[in-house]
Amino acid sequence: MAESHTWQQVIPYTDRLNYCSSFINNVGYCKTVEKLLGIEAPPRAVWARTILSEFSRIMDHCVCNGSTLVDLGALTNFWYFFQPREEIYGLLESVCGSRLTVSANRIGGLLAELPSTFEAHCRRLLEFIPPLIDDVETLVAKNRIFMDRSVGIAAMSGENAVNWGWTGPCLRASGVAYDVRRAHPYDLYDTLDWEVPVLQGGDIYDRFRIRMLEIRQSLSMIRQLLDRGMPEGKCIVDDPHIALPTKDACYNQMESMIYHFKLIMDGIQVPPGERYGMVEGANGELGFYCISDGSGKPYRIKVRPPCFPIFSSFSTLMMGHTISDVIATLGGLNVIAGELDR
Repeated sequence: MAESHTWQQVIPYTDRLNYCSSFINNVGYCKTVEKLLGIEAPPRAVWARTILSEFSRIMDHCVCNGSTLVDLGALTNFWYFFQPREEIYGLLESVCGSRLTVSANRIGGLLAELPSTFEAHCRRLLEFIPPLIDDVETLVAKNRIFMDRSVGIAAMSGENAVNWGWTGPCLRASGVAYDVRRAHPYDLYDTLDWEVPVLQGGDIYDRFRIRMLEIRQSLSMIRQLLDRGMPEGKCIVDDPHIALPTKDACYNQMESMIYHFKLIMDGIQVPPGERYGMVEGANGELGFYCISDGSGKPYRIKVRPPCFPIFSSFSTLMMGHTISDVIATLGGLNVIAGELDR
């Protein structure tokens, strides 16, 4: 599908990988193509990308933990978790008009300028989300039913997790402190004060707890970025060979109309070469290996989704357990079908 479309037209396909945090998929793909082009998104776009990626991570972790709990019969927690998700959707919708599959990024920056309410909306979410997270922890962290169903169940050692190719929260719950944001910093992560939470149990319980810890880290990162203030400038590179001109420019300038026509018909002309780019998706390392032959369409694109190696170990993980453990384990692994059948 990617090989028959222009580089920019591939972005909606990335939404369909992990559709619970599609914004991060956009970022990973666009950053890889930007490396091929030798460009960087403007500071304003990088700032917004980092904030919205972390909100998307929070949303994804809420879906994972909420689904895990409701599969075990804990319905109240499901509603507590899905309310932050709904509110974050409101923020994404204000940025790009979409909620689930957002296509909010563009090669070189963002789809559009940020709304005037962006910072205020983000700060409202920072006040709204923590009490709900606290309520869930109060309800289940020491709940005997939940602990009986999760502690020591489907445990994976750090060594075996690495051998299976695990990354993300599942790997960190097994004691391995690998996080792409720390190991291979991108965007603004190396300028923030944050920690990589690590637990040692490697079971369903610790996979739940690690995501709760990561939600709090994400909230802290967002608060730090908001306190810095929004950078001045545009949200996309000022290059007519990459970014579409404004509608006003197209209607009033012949050159802009020509640039618009060329980008729509022929696509961005990416120099020949190949690059692998990766970001820390909500489930782990999300990588894109892109090859360009110099035309306006990708020659090849290979996706490295975090869910695929994690789910590959499922049958081994379940040996010696019961059917009821299968239900609890699937929720904690957070297997997203869009990352399995690509």
